[in-house]
Amino acid sequence: METKKSMFLCILVSFIFICCCYVSSVTAALSFDFYAASCPNAELMIRNTVSSASSNDPSVPGKLLRLVFHDCFVEGCDASLMLQGNNTEQSDPANRSVGGFSVIESAKRLLEIFCPGTVSCADIIALAARDAVEIAGGPRVQIPTGRRDGMVSLASNVRPNIIDTSFTMDEMVKLFANKGLSLLDLVILSGAHTIGSAHCNTFRSRFQQDSNGTLRLIDQTIDTNYADELMKQCPVTAQPSVTVNNDPETSMLFDNQYYRNLLAHRVLFPSDSVLMSNVNTKKMVEDFANDQQLFFVNWGAAFVKLTSVGAKTDEDGEIRSSCTATNV
Repeated sequence: METKKSMFLCILVSFIFICCCYVSSVTAALSFDFYAASCPNAELMIRNTVSSASSNDPSVPGKLLRLVFHDCFVEGCDASLMLQGNNTEQSDPANRSVGGFSVIESAKRLLEIFCPGTVSCADIIALAARDAVEIAGGPRVQIPTGRRDGMVSLASNVRPNIIDTSFTMDEMVKLFANKGLSLLDLVILSGAHTIGSAHCNTFRSRFQQDSNGTLRLIDQTIDTNYADELMKQCPVTAQPSVTVNNDPETSMLFDNQYYRNLLAHRVLFPSDSVLMSNVNTKKMVEDFANDQQLFFVNWGAAFVKLTSVGAKTDEDGEIRSSCTATNV
């Protein structure tokens, strides 16, 4: 048994190493000065668009951060999630609550005026999410650009490639490894839940409806007082559109409060709580909860890796004239 276990661990480590090498090679194909000559004000125009939208709607940073996750985990960071039509990624139920599309489209329209056919929608998504984090109080991160837009968007590719809120630790580790992301990346990128909100149905599995129509807690990994708050915000009669802040303490601020919430068992999703069930991830959670700067530094490195997953470069893909459709 021990021999088989050792062999499995060796195979897993080798697989993760290969995936990480792949991500590194993709990152190398991108460039930190990609638009220096072709559209020198591209990043500024994107940032101003995100800043303006966030001023009008404080929920925008959380939406843009979720958007980049859902885009990059399916077909890679290629704006395939932006494509509209029957059976595209947007049509899958897991993506129907994803927001921020209008911000990306606004930035694209502006860039097409000043730099037509130059800046990809994929780069806009990555840069907008980067800017959203800083606007919400997080660190400034330099990310390379040069991504090209994909031409394939299928609803059937969504579910096998995104994290479900009920995932176990093993399921999340396997999916992250498939994307070339490590256990450390998993813990760091989960910190995105320090901003944003979620619909009641995404964590309803933690409760059970009694015969009299009331909810009762069945998940013992969540703080009971926090559970009571959630049941008040999300009663059985709640409309499908009702949402709850991911972070009950500093919902609009990108900080390390998520990790403090984890230690207090005050997080929304079972997939968050499982980070406390593993000795290695629990130690990471404790470190980030005690040192925000440590989280910020590590966030930068993990975010660069995330936004490089499956990125299309050179002759792979295209530069769309509109983010919602491929070029004719």
